[in-house]
Amino acid sequence: MKLKEQFYVVLSAIFIASLITCNLVANKFVTVDLGFKVFIVSAGILPYPLTFLVTDLISELYGQKKANLVVFSGFIASIFVLFFLWLGGQFSSIPSSVVGDSTYDLVFQNAWRIIAASMVAYLFAQFIDVKIFHFWKKLTNGKHLWLRNNGSTIVSQLVDTALVVSILFVGVWDSNQIISAVIDGWLFKMLMAFIDTPIIYGIIHLLKGKIDIAKIEE
Repeated sequence: MKLKEQFYVVLSAIFIASLITCNLVANKFVTVDLGFKVFIVSAGILPYPLTFLVTDLISELYGQKKANLVVFSGFIASIFVLFFLWLGGQFSSIPSSVVGDSTYDLVFQNAWRIIAASMVAYLFAQFIDVKIFHFWKKLTNGKHLWLRNNGSTIVSQLVDTALVVSILFVGVWDSNQIISAVIDGWLFKMLMAFIDTPIIYGIIHLLKGKIDIAKIEE
């Protein structure tokens, strides 16, 4: 297997692992104090920026079709997780089980709703991210990687955050809480997007001469 194929497999694995982790820990809300602001976000947001970093890398190195393929693969993986979480809850635990039925239900009782909301938002946001990334790549003739990396993420993350929070909390939280959660989640993701820009440049630089950048697609 060539380096380019190996790297694609690694990126795909990171993407799917990050996505599944997001769904499994999304029930817990945490505070992230960055000094200038305290963010109140779902723990699922912490690994989520990795998914956009990976899709942008795949878009840059392998093209739009490969990026869409890994997005679809993540969707299928989420369905598998959702099914087996449900299936695990259909069997009673034994008395000596470390995790009993009540603990299992407490942790995963909202998992189906979170994953369902995440899957809807995920499909919209990830495909938007890939589409905008390639729009900017074509418009700039392959230049200004920082522009397409951040430009695509700004829009797609707003869509993702707004959809997830709305699906999960409309009718549960009041409008002020929902708006606050969307803003905090989006701003935190934006900060992570700005941080990952030099990371993308660094990875592309390290791979220069080893993996060719994908051609601009019509």
